[in-house]
Amino acid sequence: MYVDSHAHLEMEQFNSDREQMIARAREGGIEAIVAIGSGTGPGSLDCGIQFAEQYDFIYATIGIHPHEAKLAADADFEELERLSRKPKVIAWGEIGLDYYYDHSPRDLQSQVFLRQLQMARATKLPIVVHCRPSDRSDDAWEDCLELLHEHWAASGLGGILHCFTGTWAHARRALDMGFMISFAGNITFTKAEQIRDAAREVPLEHVLIETDSPFLAPVPYRGKRNEPAFVKEVARKLGELRGLSTEELGLQTAQNFYRFFSLHEKLKSI
Repeated sequence: MYVDSHAHLEMEQFNSDREQMIARAREGGIEAIVAIGSGTGPGSLDCGIQFAEQYDFIYATIGIHPHEAKLAADADFEELERLSRKPKVIAWGEIGLDYYYDHSPRDLQSQVFLRQLQMARATKLPIVVHCRPSDRSDDAWEDCLELLHEHWAASGLGGILHCFTGTWAHARRALDMGFMISFAGNITFTKAEQIRDAAREVPLEHVLIETDSPFLAPVPYRGKRNEPAFVKEVARKLGELRGLSTEELGLQTAQNFYRFFSLHEKLKSI
């Protein structure tokens, strides 16, 4: 039993076999998938909802990614407010800061991030945070965690640090604000010792797993297109780090997911 807590199902890499890809996930024991709704920015903000409304085991998020912050207009925020009322929307994201690519100016990234924090708080939705620093420093981590501390922590809604790449110190600050820490396929990469170090420390009840499909395929699929069925390899590596079987880690993180999102009927079934 596994939950892929972060997948981009709408991306063109899946155009040739999307239904089969979703079927493979189900056949492989993936009980739920979160379809991330940031898409390619304005004009595609309902992309996750489209899948969630088609499949009962898929949930959706909504949000504007930091890459597209420079494209965001008032009409897009109005659309997000409308979409937030859809019953299968469980979180706001992915939102945050990306200083690695800098596709949008950093001041605009912060403004769009803050506006969405306000909107998520008003709609009582937890958030899914993207944080990627530059190669030179932990700049994005410091800015992101400070913004969350100042503008989000008091909401009590928490969220998910998705595809976590920071240090244990970063994770601990987020845990203090009620966050879950989600690990992706890059935890299997040879040079990802910092991620594995953090993964050994995060309390198990705060751990989630994800693919970030179609990106970051785990070993032994590295270099190929990622897909939700491969989340089991993330569970396998995390299990090795924590002294658990792949199945035990999968069950624990599935329980964590259903508990965090108050999906009580699903939690009772496992």
